[in-house]
Amino acid sequence: MTTTAPSPIAGHTQNKHTIAALVENRPGVLNRVASMFRRRGFNIDSLAVGTTEEEGISRMTIVVEGPPEISDQVRKQLDKLIDVVTVETLTEDDSVTRELALIKVGARPDQRREIIDLIEIFRGSVVDVSPTSLIIQLTAAGDTLNALVENLRPYGIREMVRTGRIALARGPRTTGVHQHEPEASRRFHQESGRIPEGELPYASK
Repeated sequence: MTTTAPSPIAGHTQNKHTIAALVENRPGVLNRVASMFRRRGFNIDSLAVGTTEEEGISRMTIVVEGPPEISDQVRKQLDKLIDVVTVETLTEDDSVTRELALIKVGARPDQRREIIDLIEIFRGSVVDVSPTSLIIQLTAAGDTLNALVENLRPYGIREMVRTGRIALARGPRTTGVHQHEPEASRRFHQESGRIPEGELPYASK
């Protein structure tokens, strides 16, 4: 079969914009962010949420589709949410992006060597084997994952899950909360804790 080899450094897909938001790790934050997107009519291509190096702070990596100006619109709307500490747009040139995928593909015994050779080209790995299938794991840029998926389709993809894009700024620049939070806010959180009690309002017009 013909194999589409991955690019050594796969970039962002055109018209997809990566936005990194640091948020207070509180109940309801994700719902408030999703509500803002729904009200404004923004289309979320992927959303990944996880803890950060600072206790009480989570990081949302949001990928939105649309024209170039949409990233500024999303950033300005997220800045209005009280739970959001900071928001930045990460471009193709100034960030490293990755996704994780698990792909279950049909694999007869006589096909396995061929499939494993294909996976090795993409620097993936087999994490589960059954008499009729393999589960493949790959961590890579989105374009590389797409290329692997297309090459696996002839064998029959039975199931697939992808995390969505995560990203960090290249070089010494960071999007960490300690780089962006005002000194007064930082002192307040050091003295009273990151997450105060009670419900917080959200979203101005």
